Order: sequence, then C-alpha cells, then structure tokens
Amino acid sequence: MKKLSLPKRGFIHSLGVVVYVSLLISIMNNGNKIFGAEDNNLLSPLIAILLFIVSALITGSLVLAKPLMLYFDGLKKEAVKLFIYTGAGLFVWLLIFMGILFFIK
Repeated sequence: MKKLSLPKRGFIHSLGVVVYVSLLISIMNNGNKIFGAEDNNLLSPLIAILLFIVSALITGSLVLAKPLMLYFDGLKKEAVKLFIYTGAGLFVWLLIFMGILFFIK
C-alpha cells in the first residue's frame, strides 16, 4: 500500500471525524422515527452518556491514535505534524460548514 503524506493522512482523519459526527447527528435527528417516542425511563440517560463516551473514544482515536503511534515509534516531529494537520483539517471543515450556514441563512 502506498504510504500517505502527513497532510493527506491528517485530512483523511479529519474527514473521518466529520463523517462520524454527520452520521451521529442523522441518527439523533431521526431518533423518534428510529426508536419511537422518548419514555422517561432509565435507559435514555444511560444511552446518552454511553453514546458520549463512545463518541469521545471514536473521535479521539481518529485524532490521536496515529500520532501517538508515531510518537512512541520515535517519530516525534511527524507525530506533532500529523496532530496539527488533523486539527487544521477539522478547523477548515468548521469554517466550511459555518460558511455554508452563513450563506443559506
């Protein structure tokens, strides 16, 4: 497999976060259709907190896993660069979506 450059890898990781968050938002916006009306029971808050924890795990893995692997392999500069490229990619996605929201309002 061809080795990806750090900027491309950072872009792919940030895109993965955007795709995951988009899927999560789709499920949350259609929750009543998918799961039925909310009942005031113990499961709703439990599911919400577990979903928060799983989301932190998934997005944290997308942002931090490869930089940590590089760091522990002794490639400290590459690890920091990949982390910065991923953060910059997320910031660019944020600006894009804010721009879209600005222009459709």
